[in-house]
Amino acid sequence: MYNRFFQFNTLRTLFAPRKPRHPLVRVAVGLLGLAILAALVFVGVFVGAAMIIAGLAWKLLAQRKQASRQSDPQVVDAEYRVVRKQALPLSR
Repeated sequence: MYNRFFQFNTLRTLFAPRKPRHPLVRVAVGLLGLAILAALVFVGVFVGAAMIIAGLAWKLLAQRKQASRQSDPQVVDAEYRVVRKQALPLSR
C-alpha cells in the first residue's frame, strides 16, 4: 500500500510531453509550434541586424569624431623606430 502512494513514475510522467489524441488538436498544436518558431527566428534576425547596424553606426561616428580632431598641419604624426648604427667591417 505504501508503494501505491509514492510512485516515482507519476512525477516523471507529469512533465512528459504527450501528443493530443484528436487530429485537429494535433494540427493546431503543430501550427502553434511552427508559429512560435517562426516568430523567434523573425525576432532573432531583426535583433541581429539591428546589432550589426548599431555597430557600424558606432564605428562611423567614431571615425568622424577622430577626423574632426585635426591638429596643426605642420605636424606629422607617425611612429618611429630607433635603428642601431650599422657597424662596417674594418677591411682597410
